[in-house]
Amino acid sequence: MGYWIVVVDDETLTLTHIKRILREQDMRVSCLRSGRELLKFMTKNIPDLILLDIQMTEMDGFETYQELRRMEEHAARKPTPIIFLSGIETSEAERRSLEQGASDFIRKPVHKDILIKRIMNAVKHTKDIENLKEEAALDKLTGFLNKTAGTSKLTKLCAERSGMLMILDLDNFKLVNDLYGHSMGDKFLVAFADVIRRNIRAQDVMVRVGGDEFMGFFGYMNDETALSSLHHRLNGELHKEAVRLAGAGFDIPLNISIGAALVPEYGRDYEILFSLADSALYKVKQNGKNGSRIYGQEGEHDLSGDDDIKKEFARITQIVEGRHGRGGALLLNLEQFSLIYRFIRQFYKRYGGMIVKLMFILSAEGSDGERPYRLKDVAEKFGLCLQDSLRKSDMILRHKSNQFFVLLQNLSEEDFPTVFRRIMNAWEAEEHHTGIHIEYLMEYVIYEKESYDK
Repeated sequence: MGYWIVVVDDETLTLTHIKRILREQDMRVSCLRSGRELLKFMTKNIPDLILLDIQMTEMDGFETYQELRRMEEHAARKPTPIIFLSGIETSEAERRSLEQGASDFIRKPVHKDILIKRIMNAVKHTKDIENLKEEAALDKLTGFLNKTAGTSKLTKLCAERSGMLMILDLDNFKLVNDLYGHSMGDKFLVAFADVIRRNIRAQDVMVRVGGDEFMGFFGYMNDETALSSLHHRLNGELHKEAVRLAGAGFDIPLNISIGAALVPEYGRDYEILFSLADSALYKVKQNGKNGSRIYGQEGEHDLSGDDDIKKEFARITQIVEGRHGRGGALLLNLEQFSLIYRFIRQFYKRYGGMIVKLMFILSAEGSDGERPYRLKDVAEKFGLCLQDSLRKSDMILRHKSNQFFVLLQNLSEEDFPTVFRRIMNAWEAEEHHTGIHIEYLMEYVIYEKESYDK
């Protein structure tokens, strides 16, 4: 089997007994005698599973479990599956073990067949969950991270590392789809993804935003020469792939435009850095496409004279409008939503009108062990479905992983059923809603216009 199992128990006989059983199954075994030894051991090792005794002196199994989870969270490591061991006859220890989040519970003295079966089940379940998470995070066509997982990853990288956040866009790709069909267009995107992989380092991270737009984080890359060299290599190999796929007669000006922002020169906030990279990409597009640019270079942010002020005005307007933001409704965090909601409420109190508040709560039917993960994954898709189904003037707050609070503006009572049906029809068209129950609650809020004498 080859699994690496750590056994933690202050009883020598128990350690010896379990070690002999596991080694008979060709497992690697490490034996420790206390919770503190385990915590020290885990700073440098990542086993497949831990067998942890509950009744130990100085630090019991539950205390050790909590400390280990805090340590793993701080180190951004995946939680190691843990099976609790106990000689306590009552069910209280088992109940508490499972409430803590343990993979399983085994009573002592340990029975060989039960021990092996439960270890195998726990390790397999953990690996299955990891594979599902990895699959859900990837764009199926290119193998890069998808937008949701990629945004989360790049946000973390921008906050922690130095380098370059860049946006890559294929110029004139629509012509490929129009002239050769979407099936050929997909082949071009796969080929482009392969070209990128051949020209980046293992630590660089690439994301497919959607369509022919990509973004990436390149650690410790910080000058125009390096970016220009990357652009040149990608373009050259893309042209070769285009001829391979479409033949020597391929004459579409399919090139790459890249906009980038340096980290941490312009801060560590991902949203701001993305907007700056997007602004640099916009400059490339304005100047004939097929080029690369780092935001802030060539004095584009220095002001002198009326023309420069007008350019800066237009640039800032373009950034705050988010040219490359996802269409549809705004998906906001609690702080952003609260700020805008307060403004909207004051506006409607002053000038009159009606808003609709709508709440969705998703829950997974059944009792399988993968239900919490699946619910989180499906909720991500439901959030995107809401964004795409609603207008740009509408707002969405994801209050909890499975709860969405929606604010609809300028919507009459007669129009609301149409909007609601559009949301649900779009959701039912998805392939991932089976076994998911959605509850909703809505409220109309009507404001009378205040008198205003001034």
